[in-house]
Amino acid sequence: MTPRIIGESLSATSPDGKLKSKIATVFINSRTIVTLPGIHATQRATYLQLLNDQRLAVGQPALTEAEEVAELDNSVDLVMEEGTVLIRPDPSRMDLAFLADEIVQELVPKEQIKFLRVRDERVRNAIRGRGESWRINPLPRSPSDMQRMILDSRIGIGGREIYYFNREFGTRFLTCQEFAGLGAVEEAERRQLLAEIKDGAAQYNRLCHPEIAFFMVGQGFGTADFAPYDFIGMPADQLQAVFEALRQQFQDAVPAELRRDDVNQIEWRNRMYAALIGFKEDTVSEESLLGLGSEFYMQVEWLPGGRIEEGELIFDSVMDQPVVPSDEEQRAKLLLYEKARAFIINYLREYSDVEYINIGRLVSSLSLRQPLQGRRGVFLIEIKQPGMLQPLLKIIRMQKWGVAEHLDDGKSLLDAMLFSEEYTDYILNRRLACRQLGMNLPAHTTTHKLGERYYGRSTGYHGLTIYSPYFERDFIGGVATDKIVASKFANESYAVTFARLLGQTAVSNWIVGRCQLNGQVIFDDGDEVVVENRAGMPVEIIVADHTGTFTDYRRSLAETAPAYASPVNKRLPMLTQPAAFAQAYLDGFTERFDRIQREYRRRKRAFDNLFKHQTPIEAGNLSYRWLRVLERMNQANPVELAELVRKQFAIQ
Repeated sequence: MTPRIIGESLSATSPDGKLKSKIATVFINSRTIVTLPGIHATQRATYLQLLNDQRLAVGQPALTEAEEVAELDNSVDLVMEEGTVLIRPDPSRMDLAFLADEIVQELVPKEQIKFLRVRDERVRNAIRGRGESWRINPLPRSPSDMQRMILDSRIGIGGREIYYFNREFGTRFLTCQEFAGLGAVEEAERRQLLAEIKDGAAQYNRLCHPEIAFFMVGQGFGTADFAPYDFIGMPADQLQAVFEALRQQFQDAVPAELRRDDVNQIEWRNRMYAALIGFKEDTVSEESLLGLGSEFYMQVEWLPGGRIEEGELIFDSVMDQPVVPSDEEQRAKLLLYEKARAFIINYLREYSDVEYINIGRLVSSLSLRQPLQGRRGVFLIEIKQPGMLQPLLKIIRMQKWGVAEHLDDGKSLLDAMLFSEEYTDYILNRRLACRQLGMNLPAHTTTHKLGERYYGRSTGYHGLTIYSPYFERDFIGGVATDKIVASKFANESYAVTFARLLGQTAVSNWIVGRCQLNGQVIFDDGDEVVVENRAGMPVEIIVADHTGTFTDYRRSLAETAPAYASPVNKRLPMLTQPAAFAQAYLDGFTERFDRIQREYRRRKRAFDNLFKHQTPIEAGNLSYRWLRVLERMNQANPVELAELVRKQFAIQ
């Protein structure tokens, strides 16, 4: 039976394209959805009245108080936005939220239904446990997205849209400017709106939050200022005087810089954004809720996946849609879903005891450098096993040059497969070489293949299943060096310890010639991750990705010395003791360089023969590059290199 709707459909719009109602209530017992304008409380009252009218019409008594409570207890709030229906669950009754979800899915595609209130651990864990992290409603990912969210939050109750709606807790914020604007409306409408504000400010919803709140007023203005007045019945001249007095009180209670609604004004926008998502100071995202570093903030797009029930894998229904080759946007989306499915299958082949798996895609690179050629797909995997307090977190990086990329390049299928295998071998050998020269890489990296359908530039192979390699490593619980907050460097002990570690990390990076193809050095731009101890002090720096290593194997180390002064120079404004920071950086550098150099000279044969099984090719295979890098490192003087870096410091 199709759900009954009282009011307009969930997506109904007015002639100007705006949603007719931005809120709705689902009543589970009768599979009814009320979308009438107002607030959730009035929708519930309307529903109860409808039930009682129906009962009386057939000669039955009205609902008892206990029966009414039972009906209301089995209801769920909805918030509608353009193209999305948001479920606002009761954290203690997630079963109801999922029942409401099933009802709404009969009217709206599942992809357009998301969940609110994920700051609550009960909500978060229930969604994660279903393998549905992708259904956590994402926060805006850019200033323009924040602006759009604020503008789209405009809502009315019984008439004019004068409020900004907090969808998490149901509060409608009234600003100083919107209130002042009531002076320009007709008297009858102004009376109704003032009465609406008075009543709403005095009421609390079932989440114990006010229906209406006054934006940025502090303690200087509020509900008590409206309580004495009967706005509907008072004479016109008194109405005008009372309104002007309230307008002045409201204005005086708000800081001057926040009296005008302006999404382009950073301070106003940030304060309103914080009010609308329910946070007073720090913002949070689904990434931080999972315990990820702040550099992942708003960077993960969670994908549909699957859940495990009684040992059986149940894929999300949205993954059942067929691929339509003529619709490129829809095809790209569904191929991404297929990739998530393939990842899940790979893991379940390896892990026999899994509660749930969530797959996320990094929507942009966390490093600052320009994107390189080849594939750049990076995914975050969350795997929960029975008995584990926290899920395992894995990072997957697709191989830069796989079968698809070589097919795009015009190669035959056989050549594309061979070149892909050769590149996998090259990447793993390069990792071995980096570790041999002291680069602190993640302890474990494994390779796998992913079956995916090809729809690239070689149209003759469209629809063919190819096997694309990827690399998996454990998630590193730390913060990228270039994203450490400036306040930490005010602690001299932290700054000096960090500088020494960064100087040590620079050594291997410099020796192996980590550069972009244009010769620009790659260092300290997002791939180096600082791991801190419980006291918040840095203990090591791990290089999460060794992309670009052995690119520069011809230039002398002295030529690239200026680039290694940048990590110090860009942090100078943050430092209380810049000279000590710079010296610690150079000390760490010279000590580590000297140690690696001595280790090489002590075991020269072992180093030189590491890739003896490959014939060196001067055109630049790894075996040849390895020998050139070792020779260059052996001839260098670490003290002289450190002095070249020192000369580039912007320290007086």
